[in-house]
Amino acid sequence: MPSVKFGLFLPTRDFAEAKAAALRAEARGFHSVSLNDHFVSQDGGVDVAQLECLSTLTAIAAVTERVELVPSVIAASYRTPAMLAKMTATIDQISGGRFVLGIGSGWNVAEYEAHGYPFPDAAERLDRLEETIELVRTMWTADDATYSGEYFSIARASSQPRPVRRPHPPIMVGGSSKHLLSIAARHADIVNLIPPTAHGKDFIKDADATVRFDRARLRQRITLLHQLAEEADRDPAGIELSGFMLANLSGDAEHPVFSRLAQRLGFADLPSAQRSPVALIGTPEQAIEELHDRVGADGVKYFIIVSTSPETEAILADEVLPAFA
Repeated sequence: MPSVKFGLFLPTRDFAEAKAAALRAEARGFHSVSLNDHFVSQDGGVDVAQLECLSTLTAIAAVTERVELVPSVIAASYRTPAMLAKMTATIDQISGGRFVLGIGSGWNVAEYEAHGYPFPDAAERLDRLEETIELVRTMWTADDATYSGEYFSIARASSQPRPVRRPHPPIMVGGSSKHLLSIAARHADIVNLIPPTAHGKDFIKDADATVRFDRARLRQRITLLHQLAEEADRDPAGIELSGFMLANLSGDAEHPVFSRLAQRLGFADLPSAQRSPVALIGTPEQAIEELHDRVGADGVKYFIIVSTSPETEAILADEVLPAFA
């Protein structure tokens, strides 16, 4: 099984800030850096700047040497599968083999409609996601890249240059619905387990989904993933489990921001938020204890973290990461 890994989510408003954060993450020992794949800021609306995901990661690839580049996650329908294959192979080339294809079906209906993208129902979006994964992997690996599906096809598509990483870059699928997990069971190297986004909101803005997605629910989803993997003739142990967390850490156990963040996420009290798989709140000692429990009890060993403060990022790097080295 892989060792415990930590990824840092980068700022999405300004490239200079994103670049500086990526360089800090690399220097401080984080395993990866991530960006979301949106056209509109998810924490500020249409009037707030939002960097495009893959072009930003391309630039980050050119100025870093070690950290992996992990979109969290690409909306499959924002680019044609063939274009996505070319773009991601290029990022992997530029980075020397450090790209991970984090991908999902897409969920932000308002963003789709505002930018002229069709938004089919969830079942179709997930079917399209699976074909996208299959087609991208074909272009990454096949000498004569040909694919024919219900929604997408290619015929002897140009697939050079190939990604550096062999047999291909890891595929990380993000979500938690049964349909999504069935796709992950067939195709994913990593599964990033998050609350559902069926209401067109991410978990930070959907308190009901966030509160329902507790540790018991997470374990149910993991059990289901493992069952589906076995049905697909895959070893469940070969699929890495990942979590996505909003973090606020401080040496002050009574820091008032802890309770405010718990309330923002929809929890009735701070202890409930501290037990949630989508939050990491408290002192360094509390964070380390909680993460050890999640690793041991749930088997989640790759944590992608949104840091809410410079103090939090420093504590993660200086105290939390070394505890799992």
